[in-house]
Parts: sequence; structure tokens; C-alpha cells
Amino acid sequence: MTNEEIREEIIDILQDIAPDEDLDSLEDDQSFREQLEMDSMDFLDIVMELRKRHRVQIPEEDYPHLNSMTSTVTYLEPKMRDIVRS
Repeated sequence: MTNEEIREEIIDILQDIAPDEDLDSLEDDQSFREQLEMDSMDFLDIVMELRKRHRVQIPEEDYPHLNSMTSTVTYLEPKMRDIVRS
């Protein structure tokens, strides 16, 4: 997957988790928690959804890398590079 495809996948997951949020105005460098009404369970839902959809394993000590869109895409790019988006 390209960085743009990873970003689109994260947006898709966020839409499932927070359907009432306006994701069009999401700032890539700002924390998801600052921009969206997300709690720790919502955050875990993102991790679980990545595992379910793409078999991407994210160890708990790496969770801080999933703070913003930019940091999430940067973190996931090497893990998802060889995944073909369906």
C-alpha cells in the first residue's frame, strides 16, 4: 500500500469507529484524541481493525506511534508496504 492508501484505510476505520465525526477537516499532524471524541477503547478498535483487515500486528509499546495521521502512516508504511488494497 502507498502512504495515500494507508491514509484512506485509516480514514475508513475512523469512519466505522466514529461515524458522527467530520473527518474531512482532520489535521494530519494533530493528535486523533485532540480532534476526535475518542477514548482508549476507540483507539484499541483501530488497532484491532488493522489486525482484522490486514493482519498487521502492533505491539502495545508501539501504540504512541499511532497518535496522529502522519505518525500512523509513517509507522504503518513498512508494515503494509506489500499489502494490496482490495
